Amino acid sequence: MTDIKTWKSEKLGITISIDYDKCLGNLCTCICPVQPKVYERGVDKPSATNVDNCVLCCTCVYTCPKEAITHSSC
Repeated sequence: MTDIKTWKSEKLGITISIDYDKCLGNLCTCICPVQPKVYERGVDKPSATNVDNCVLCCTCVYTCPKEAITHSSC
């Protein structure tokens, strides 16, 4: 079974999912250009708890080395 976590923003009308089976760690917490960041660092894996802060730049999707992030607007 795949371990995928999903966060939705009703405000922006977007969904961000992270496939934790593919995810290597917290790279997205470093590359997200907004403040406060969309992604929060976890012990092993990040979470997109601030999804409402997303600016739809898709940097997280394009830089994830394992293609673990799915973003509905990218």
